[in-house]
Amino acid sequence: MGDRPESKRSAGGKRYDRERLFLPPDDDLAPNRPGETLRARLDMSRNGRFALMLARLLGRRPVEDRWRGALAAEQLVGAALDGLTAGGWEVVHSIVLPGDAVISHLLIGPGGVFCVEAEQARGTRVEVGGDVAAGARERWPCPYVRRARQSAARSSLVLSHGCGFLVQARPVLVLVGAADVEVAASVEDVRVLREREVPGLGALGGVLRPDRVERIHTVARDRRVWLRA
Repeated sequence: MGDRPESKRSAGGKRYDRERLFLPPDDDLAPNRPGETLRARLDMSRNGRFALMLARLLGRRPVEDRWRGALAAEQLVGAALDGLTAGGWEVVHSIVLPGDAVISHLLIGPGGVFCVEAEQARGTRVEVGGDVAAGARERWPCPYVRRARQSAARSSLVLSHGCGFLVQARPVLVLVGAADVEVAASVEDVRVLREREVPGLGALGGVLRPDRVERIHTVARDRRVWLRA
């Protein structure tokens, strides 16, 4: 009836619409692992083990070390998000946007849509305010809050266009390994968590019906819709 996509059930009883069933494999983001883009960067790095060791001995911090730290953070948060799928949530990892920006994780479920950014805090106390987060071991504030907001805003636009109805993606910033976190009132629009608090997102509800979760996830996992971001 009308132009609504047909649907059927898999062997496990879960409904899949026609768009999901026939999404070309190269355009399906569902198989992405947490930190997929960081893995690719590390695999393509031309610096061998000796060059990395020499840089460390000279007091330099190779960019590969930063990538590995970021990858560890994304893997930890991604595993926690994947653990929510039994409760009616869906997750898409490592979404690449035009301009090489990357959305670390997109969480879709009963409590809404969350654009989750994982950042390594390395055991320090972090103060979050305005557009930045500043840790005791950092020489300057990091624009983590700004990036989380921008990713959520772009996600909202792309998903709303692809779904044909308004989708509001809310920003979440996870500070992995932070010893303590202090959040200013100016950041009330961004949910700031430590990694152990991530499973708590699964308790949120009352925002999206299962059919809306399914539709948003179908659109979100299509690489082609993000090319318009």
